[in-house]
Amino acid sequence: MASMFPDLLRSVITDIMLVLLLSTMATPKYKGKFLYIFVTAIILVVNVSANYYFYRTDNYTAVFYVDLAMLIVIGVALKPLFTDKIMQWLFSYVSMLNIYIAVVFLSYIFRGIFPSPGYGIVFLRLILFSIIIFVFHKWVSKLYRNVLDYWHIYILPIVSLLACLLVYFFGGDIQKMLDKNQVPLLFLIILGLSVYVSIIHTLTTITKQYVLREENQKMQVDREYLQLAADNMAHRLELMEEVSAQNSRAAHDRRHFNNVIMELLEQGKTSEAAVLLGNNDQAVTKLSRVYCENHTVNAAVSHYAHLAEQAGIHSEITLDIPRDLNIDALELSMVVSNLMENAIQVCERLPKNQSTYLRFTSRSVGRLLLEMENPCAEGVVLDENGYPLATEAGHGIGSKSVIAFAKKYDGELLYKIENSVFRVRLLI
Repeated sequence: MASMFPDLLRSVITDIMLVLLLSTMATPKYKGKFLYIFVTAIILVVNVSANYYFYRTDNYTAVFYVDLAMLIVIGVALKPLFTDKIMQWLFSYVSMLNIYIAVVFLSYIFRGIFPSPGYGIVFLRLILFSIIIFVFHKWVSKLYRNVLDYWHIYILPIVSLLACLLVYFFGGDIQKMLDKNQVPLLFLIILGLSVYVSIIHTLTTITKQYVLREENQKMQVDREYLQLAADNMAHRLELMEEVSAQNSRAAHDRRHFNNVIMELLEQGKTSEAAVLLGNNDQAVTKLSRVYCENHTVNAAVSHYAHLAEQAGIHSEITLDIPRDLNIDALELSMVVSNLMENAIQVCERLPKNQSTYLRFTSRSVGRLLLEMENPCAEGVVLDENGYPLATEAGHGIGSKSVIAFAKKYDGELLYKIENSVFRVRLLI
């Protein structure tokens, strides 16, 4: 019995390390941890008992076959205790077999560096398995999870590697096979290591390229939204220019009108002057109001404030937007236009008996803070990202343009709905 102790110890260490390796590579459920330990203990006891029987006859070839059969049992029995899909599990299982065979061979060929070769195999297996588990857990685990998602690409090379390794362990006495084929096995193990390194490396590269492509597509979408908003704003600016021209003509006509009034007053025709003043008071075009120092933003605010007034929406607008900004004034005017247009559209869809208002404020304290508030209908919700959820086709473009603007200038955008009141805050 004492002479078989190193062999039994080797069997126990190997089984325990294989289970730990599989638990590290796969994803245990651990819902029933007791069941997991119980099944593992049964497998361990059965395997060690079978090994003990063959150790008594020095039949190491049979020991290898028993271990291999036991690994197949492990692959079937332990699968329900892990969350991996069947093909992901198969990938991990085949990888475990490749590692197992490589460790068996390396521990056998280098056992002579220890004073006692029997214990040398035990120590080498313990060291090799421990290093593999540590490296996998520390640096490879996250990347390996991605490999499992692409098992259909990488399953063929690792299965082929397993087939090549198993060829050297069948067909005769296993000790003779190992002694006879040390050089090709070493090269095969190096090749296997390069296969796994290549798999991890290629997947890392693919993942980086995928992330970069996703970011580029996201930036392209943001640019498209900004361009669409710019096109819409160009039309709005044309309308604003027309309003500005009307104001200029009205100012010019008022100068002539004032001259006529002065002439009538100088001639003492006060009644005629009063009539003209009364008629003019009804027909005169109102000049645009100055809401802020920035002319571009002011033009946008004036336009939508006029639309709100026409729709019967009460507006409270208090803006502190300086003439000179560290952001593009036209893009900011598009954001302001979208915020005010969205607020007006929401108010117009409210029931007639519900009061409507638009409260737009801004403060400039190193950074520019914009706040918009308006009532909204019941049931309006935000999506999982906290952004307005478009429920109709063609809607939501304005909000997406605001989101793209906030991202471009690394701003903070916050939407909030509380007590049927919709609020949006933008800090840039």
